[in-house]
Amino acid sequence: MIYDVLDVCRHIINYSEKEDYGVSNLKLQKLLYFVQAYFMLEKKDHAPCFHEKIEAWDFGPVVPEAYQEWAQYGSCDIPMIESYMVIDKDNIWNSYRVQYHDDVIDEDDKKLIDRVIDKFADYAATDLVSLTLCQRPWKDAYNPYQINEITTNAIRRYFSAAK
Repeated sequence: MIYDVLDVCRHIINYSEKEDYGVSNLKLQKLLYFVQAYFMLEKKDHAPCFHEKIEAWDFGPVVPEAYQEWAQYGSCDIPMIESYMVIDKDNIWNSYRVQYHDDVIDEDDKKLIDRVIDKFADYAATDLVSLTLCQRPWKDAYNPYQINEITTNAIRRYFSAAK
């Protein structure tokens, strides 16, 4: 199953908070990149975790939808998600708050996501930036002043060869 990236983010944020790791928006972006890689390597169908695009930004891989959702926290850790707003962009009067329940993601998929989070728990966001800036998917896609996608095929190729 392929998930909405915001659901994946909510799980990452709450798991990180529960484990007392903490996660900033910058670190969240890098974790999403590694989650995507792990899914394509370890899942039987080699499908990505989420369908949104990853882009090559100055500080590494970024999923714009996720970045915008938590940009308000700057470099601070994002707090536990207990509820969130569903925004109707066409009619703000139809927007509403939803209680968060961590039941959207399959239990086996949560375990895989949690393994990625655990693996990188001791890395600072800046460590993950440095790590991703050395990798071919970002290097091949990045051009200053341009927005370029880091494709799932590029991620799959790179991590398959590194395995």
